[in-house]
Amino acid sequence: MSAGMERSGHFKPTPGHFEVLNSSTSTNVTLTPKTDEKQESFAFQVTLASVLGLITLATILSNAFVIATISQSRKLQTPANFLIASLAVTDLLVSVLVMPICVLYTVTHVWTLGQVICDIWLSSDITCCTASILHLCVIALDRYWAITDAVEYANKRTQARAAGMVATAWIIAISISLPPFFWRQVKAGELTTCSVNTDHIFYTIYSTFGAFYIPTLLLIALYGRIYVEARKRILKQSPKKAGKRLTSAHLSTNSPASVASTSPLHCGRQDLCSDSGSLGSDNQIRVTVSDSLLEKKRISAARERKATKTLGVILGAYIVCWLPFFIYTLLVPLCPSCFYVELFDFFNWLGYINSLINPIIYTMSNDDFKKAFHKLISFRCCRR
Repeated sequence: MSAGMERSGHFKPTPGHFEVLNSSTSTNVTLTPKTDEKQESFAFQVTLASVLGLITLATILSNAFVIATISQSRKLQTPANFLIASLAVTDLLVSVLVMPICVLYTVTHVWTLGQVICDIWLSSDITCCTASILHLCVIALDRYWAITDAVEYANKRTQARAAGMVATAWIIAISISLPPFFWRQVKAGELTTCSVNTDHIFYTIYSTFGAFYIPTLLLIALYGRIYVEARKRILKQSPKKAGKRLTSAHLSTNSPASVASTSPLHCGRQDLCSDSGSLGSDNQIRVTVSDSLLEKKRISAARERKATKTLGVILGAYIVCWLPFFIYTLLVPLCPSCFYVELFDFFNWLGYINSLINPIIYTMSNDDFKKAFHKLISFRCCRR
């Protein structure tokens, strides 16, 4: 997300180095360009462009696979996964509309694409990054309602409701990205920088709080409540009384021609149990008694623990990726001398990486996503 910070030209042509050579007959002035520094600068630019290009490509592919997986699997087409698909679409827009141009601008630190592209890029950057962050809030809100009001919310959890939540996130994101264009001034001459004007400190506060600080507080509050509810469910998993008993008998004989079978037992006395068919003297019966309620609670507890860990990873990754950028964005207008272009670029790309991490976290923590993803990959490979 490009904030309103003027970038200075970082890689400038190095002036020639002059040497004066004196002799008895004449004075010669020779020009020795610093080719080594230019070569090092060019090598650094190529390396930086390659790394940022790979991050951009990985972000495009990961989010595209999430969208394709959900669209190809009917089992995954639920209101909850609709929100995850919408997040993937938003992060895909970041990787397609914002990151490629940012690669060029980060490497050269000179804007060469004109005023119109600059306006489109800035609006896409702020809108899509803000929408991505707000999607995390929407997903957290959906999970909070699902875990705290499961019965009633199950009837309200529809595709239309999910679409309304997504639309609200985009409206808020657009309302944050539009104001700078009302006071934008077209610069005379050639445009060499592309950034939002930070002279309006009130807009900086409005945008940073609306795009990050308020959503972050909401996420912490929601995930905190979800964690507490999940812990309560886990603690309730230790059963005080046994549940329904499931009894099964496995019949096996010493005869090679016999086939193992499972059949209900009819027990008339404590020392005699026989199945509904005739049994030979060599037949052996294995009886398995299991508590179905206990087994269900164990599975449920494991799922709750996994979901709780996933929430921690999601929130931690989001804060690590975006917190440095928004602290720096709020600090620079108050302390202009604190701005360093390299540090700003690092924090900016750290925020973009969140669009790469999101699909990895949400899909790798879901077994249904993993299965559908493997099916999609195998299907593509078989077609080839």
